Amino acid sequence: MQVWASMDQRMRLADVSAHARRAEALGYTGLNVPDAIHDGLLLAQSALAATERLRVATSVLVAFPRSPMVVAHAAWDLQALSGGRFELGLGSQVRGNIVGRYSTAWSAPVPRMREYVLSLRAIFDRWQHGKPLSFEGDHYTFTRMQPFFDPGPLACGPPKIHLAGIGPAMTALAGEVADGLMCHPTNSSPRYLREVARPRLEKGAARAARDVGQVELMAADLVSTGPDAAAVRRAREAVRELYGFLFSTPSYWPTLELYGWDDLGPLLRDMTREGRWGDMKAAIGDEIVDTLSPSATYEDIADVLRQRFDGLATRLTFPLPEDPADEKTVARVIGELLS
Repeated sequence: MQVWASMDQRMRLADVSAHARRAEALGYTGLNVPDAIHDGLLLAQSALAATERLRVATSVLVAFPRSPMVVAHAAWDLQALSGGRFELGLGSQVRGNIVGRYSTAWSAPVPRMREYVLSLRAIFDRWQHGKPLSFEGDHYTFTRMQPFFDPGPLACGPPKIHLAGIGPAMTALAGEVADGLMCHPTNSSPRYLREVARPRLEKGAARAARDVGQVELMAADLVSTGPDAAAVRRAREAVRELYGFLFSTPSYWPTLELYGWDDLGPLLRDMTREGRWGDMKAAIGDEIVDTLSPSATYEDIADVLRQRFDGLATRLTFPLPEDPADEKTVARVIGELLS
């Protein structure tokens, strides 16, 4: 099982190199970099340039405001820079952000994302294998690639492409056209992966006559851990607060519906509309935190995570320790999970 680190979306670009080197020294498989406050591709470049072994993935790059050709060139350069350690994670975002924040036209996200990934594959095939560039779809058309603009093949091959998905159609699309599915913290529980995500991946893989075993699955679990019980309690309270914010968004309600917590989503949404931000944390009961957040001290957390995710996820996320004094212990935990 792979173990991936993450980073605060507000971390300064100047601090990313040190953060990546720290994750590499602790033994993490890779680092997920966001695309929110800062450009995800710039963050990935900083992390890759500062490390030698660590894999780096955008988690996730907002796709539609960026031309696939622009993303292809950047991804190719990052793959070349790192000797094959870059992974391109893509997401569709919601209509409000695509239109209001990015001033980009909105259309049905799943058909558009299918073409986005397939057009990237076509561009990569042109550069890697010299195939004629001839992709024509309803959303994207790429038919021109003069030698002057062709970066040529990579010894390490093209980067992997992962998709973020929660809904049934986008999750199935990941099984059909992507190298992996990147789950959201709200849909990474073992039950959700087993009963919802994996069957949808299998459906998509079957459409393309693919082996679903070739599709990686990342559980973006919010782990509550630390050196002692007090630290675990503090971590759980931070997770409780984050769930209160996340589950106010209707896109993230499928897990609430799966567990029979249907009334919680509308309640939290109404709180945001009323500006009752301080009340949202209290709406997240212990049952929700117990069910969704793996919780244990560093001594026991590896066993907890194995019990939850073995056979379900190929990757999981694990927090870097806040206190440098805990780094040796966390390195041991990561080693146990990787073994």
